Amino acid sequence: MPKSPLPTADAPAAPDKAMTQERLATGNRPAIDARGLVKTFGGVTAVNDLTFQVYPGEIFGLVGPDGAGKTTTLRLLASIMDPDAGSAAITGCDVGTESARVKDHLAYMSQRFGLYQDLTVGENIEFYADIYGVARKGRQERVGELLDFSHMRPFIGRRAGDLSGGMKQKLQLICALIHTPQVLLLDEPTNGVDPVSRRDFWRILHRLLQAGVAILITTAYLDEAERCNRVALLDHGRILASGTPDEIKGLMSGRLLTIRSNRSREITALLRDRTSAASVNVFGDTVHLVCPDIDRTTGEARQLLERAGIGWERFGESQPSLEDVFVSVLGTGKSGPGLPGHAAAFTPPPSPVGEGIAVGVEHLTRRFGSFVAVDDIGFRVRRGEIFGFLGPNGAGKSTTIRMLCGLLRPTSGSGTVAGFDIFRQAEQIKGHIGYMSQKFSLYEDLRVEENIDFYGGIYGLAGDRLARRKDWALEMAGLADHRASLTAILSGGWKQRLALACAILHEPPIIFLDEPTSGVDPLSRRRFWDLIYTMADQGITVFVTTHYMEEAEYCDRLALIYGGRMIAAGSPLELKTTHMQEEIIDLRCPEPYPLIEPLLSLPGVRDAALFGAGLHVVTADAARTQSAITRLLEEMDIGGTTMTVIMPAMEDVFISLIEEVDRQAAAHRPEKGRS
Repeated sequence: MPKSPLPTADAPAAPDKAMTQERLATGNRPAIDARGLVKTFGGVTAVNDLTFQVYPGEIFGLVGPDGAGKTTTLRLLASIMDPDAGSAAITGCDVGTESARVKDHLAYMSQRFGLYQDLTVGENIEFYADIYGVARKGRQERVGELLDFSHMRPFIGRRAGDLSGGMKQKLQLICALIHTPQVLLLDEPTNGVDPVSRRDFWRILHRLLQAGVAILITTAYLDEAERCNRVALLDHGRILASGTPDEIKGLMSGRLLTIRSNRSREITALLRDRTSAASVNVFGDTVHLVCPDIDRTTGEARQLLERAGIGWERFGESQPSLEDVFVSVLGTGKSGPGLPGHAAAFTPPPSPVGEGIAVGVEHLTRRFGSFVAVDDIGFRVRRGEIFGFLGPNGAGKSTTIRMLCGLLRPTSGSGTVAGFDIFRQAEQIKGHIGYMSQKFSLYEDLRVEENIDFYGGIYGLAGDRLARRKDWALEMAGLADHRASLTAILSGGWKQRLALACAILHEPPIIFLDEPTSGVDPLSRRRFWDLIYTMADQGITVFVTTHYMEEAEYCDRLALIYGGRMIAAGSPLELKTTHMQEEIIDLRCPEPYPLIEPLLSLPGVRDAALFGAGLHVVTADAARTQSAITRLLEEMDIGGTTMTVIMPAMEDVFISLIEEVDRQAAAHRPEKGRS
């Protein structure tokens, strides 16, 4: 726990957050003013004496584990629920007694899709524009801007019910932003959204900040929380601490030792419980050790790695991120599921037919009318391999998985799963796989254990084996104390855990996970991946899609699909070293967003975008660009900056490859008027 308490939510911001500091110092009335909010459900206190303020032109982040009370807090502020105690006001209007006026001043985007499935994308947008009273004059310009930022313009005539999960999320963003409110409440708005669209979304948020909008956001992406002016860490309905991201980092006791290696999983297993580190966690290709005595831990770790013959690319102290703090502070508590050794046990599966190839496809294609969703792709996945399938929303990932699971017949091509033909033996495939889809395959009117019993029956489990597997599933998912709870009342993260438990209840040899940790807090994600590693080590093949680029680093091999076509494949290290030609400059500065446009104007800069609390500058010549950036910073009289040339992150690679495909397509596109 921290040695000294952090400032409360209404304390002044740090000096590097000048915009917020000025507003607080001038005594501006808060746009959101919550005081002593309490909300209970039966015997559970979801929100417990919550007090904080959010000011115009400020973005305030609520972060915490699943079930911490974040969504309930937003519902109280949106007048969807009444508090049991305390009060809250939106732009001076009481949420309890003036709910109609409150709704005139805010927009609220919930985790549940507020979309009409039978209406098209365009019709949903028009419907929300009418609800919010958006004037007809200028409406189409606003709609066009939002369609372009979200890359949804090509889908304006498609039914909302036919969109992928990520595309529905983007459409809901558009509907929430169709008018410019004084207060914007966003409940995990980028959950399930690809990195390209996430960047675009944050660009829109900064425009809203400049217009004086107060934004309250909950997020499972801790790199996004670093971009907030202030952050509150919530657990069991209480604020543990709040302040600027830099102040929140003071929660972590000890110092951070990081080891970057393409064998990060092995290093984590080797060092865990064998050094004096308080915790050892894998963050992509880097292992993070929280050290009470960093010199002692450094010596212990070096000795163990040298004895095991494991090399590394970087070994040294680093500054902690918010995710480090989150895992360090909450990782020893009871906020997330445990993962006992016996709970991770699986029966080793039989070897698939065909030289250890669990999944293999060639020229796989799927058309929906004239639309080609999957276009002539091919790959092989070995037994016991963790295979990552990446791509932006609508790229064809979920369609591919549904074909491999025997749920959708391919238009053409060939392939096998667990030795069974995807055309002729779809039913046999279904008995040898586990599948967790983007849409929870849960019955919300059943209790937690009733869902497990239902899936156990489908998979042919009964008697003692079903009882053992049910106990295992409840323990793995951290839901043993909620076995009798109605599934409908679970938070999104808890539903995710339950869906995963149901998918692997029957110990299948191949598991397909379609964005399994979307919207799940960092602690739960790490526990999911501990389980995935255990399964892979026992010979189970894991085929996973994800929009968390850090998770892509955990995979043995990756394939990137875009527009239905495969555009790259290889190990994470191969993609970063052979497919990414540009260099990356990591630029840290007090106010990164205003620097983006000036940086993009510099010669040699291909891209500049927010990355965590700083910026990543993409360039072909890092040395020359660093000199140009130094001159720019001097001209703008900006100090307190650092620049480091780094290996590209998977997010950099992802965006670079997609933009290269777009550039090539634009270069071959015929000009208007040309015959």
